[in-house]
Amino acid sequence: MNPIRLKLMKGGKEGELIAQGWTKQTTIGEPRLSEIVDNYRSMGYEVHVIEHPLDPSGATCTSCFSVGAEIGQTCADIYTRPRGHAKALADDLF
Repeated sequence: MNPIRLKLMKGGKEGELIAQGWTKQTTIGEPRLSEIVDNYRSMGYEVHVIEHPLDPSGATCTSCFSVGAEIGQTCADIYTRPRGHAKALADDLF
């Protein structure tokens, strides 16, 4: 079974991460966020997490995560890449 890949942005911070070999896996909140990060690390991946505070005012669409917004919970994007990828990119430059 193949995972469904998310549509990725071409520019900005996400574009920089993609250019560095990162793959966006999901956006999720706690308690699953920590579990997923630990699982990817235990499988040998480098993991990069970008947290996003939730907006309890409802000014932005966060309906999937709105339950915890009132108590200050965050959601986060999880990016992964194979361990040692940064070294491999540096080696390719020379």
